[in-house]
Amino acid sequence: MTDLPGSVPGDREAVRDALVAWYEDDHREFPWRRTDDPYEILVSEVMSQQTQLGRVVEAWEAFLERWPTAADLAAADRADVVAFWTSHSLGYNNRAKYLHESARQVTEGEVEGFEPGEWPRSPEALQELHGVGPYTANAVASFAFNEGDAVVDTNVKRVLYRAFDVPDDDAAFEAVARALMPEGESRIWNNAIMELGGVACEKAPACDGESCPWREWCHAYETGDFTAPDVPTQPEFEGSRRQMRGRVISTLKEYDELLLDDLGPRVRVDYAPDGEHGREWLRGLLSDLSDDGLVETDERDGETVARLRR
Repeated sequence: MTDLPGSVPGDREAVRDALVAWYEDDHREFPWRRTDDPYEILVSEVMSQQTQLGRVVEAWEAFLERWPTAADLAAADRADVVAFWTSHSLGYNNRAKYLHESARQVTEGEVEGFEPGEWPRSPEALQELHGVGPYTANAVASFAFNEGDAVVDTNVKRVLYRAFDVPDDDAAFEAVARALMPEGESRIWNNAIMELGGVACEKAPACDGESCPWREWCHAYETGDFTAPDVPTQPEFEGSRRQMRGRVISTLKEYDELLLDDLGPRVRVDYAPDGEHGREWLRGLLSDLSDDGLVETDERDGETVARLRR
């Protein structure tokens, strides 16, 4: 197995399965996630480049109601398309012009090797469309045709940097992203890892609140250092419940199992069995982690024993 930068776990299958299961269990609903139409996905990607996703939904639906297909858009007056873009505050008007031109290229068969109305399927071929760069091309290839590469955007870099201590280097991020993505599964994988960066691993992380599926392996969760390439200063964390949960995970990685009073001092230096941060407090942490499927406990001779769930 090829060595990768950072601390990517050896059991990559477990890492993949955990993320996909988390995504499939619950994720934000956007209408373009319910389609594999390349035209509809291209419209969503271009609109999303400078607009919050919540505001894109209304614009996307209105745009497709007016121009339901690439052929409809290609036949439209470009001034009308630009006027729509401006009225919905969708950013640079050039993007509307590029989208209109791309629709015309597809409709008229101007992409080499493709018939009129036939969409290119690979990231390389999709870049033949006017104004479509590598990121957008890969998104369309992934979400429309399931033929994309692993996406590496700002959110994904933040996730990989924090979770697996990947150095802040584009080649390193790309190598790890490629190695982690299951072959032929770009649609669900890219959706899932971007969702992770969008809801659980934002600049201010919500590891426990969003039940991040990578906490068991996460370097940031273990160490409490949540800086990242786009987060140069440490989010508020010191002394937080999230930090203490990370310490429980980190400690239990070193031992097969620990009694409560052996685990406690390794989590907090001020641990006192009957104190404010004592057994009941620690049981609460372990209960939360057990609910999240990360830790298991049992009673042995009247004492609580904790271990990582395997």
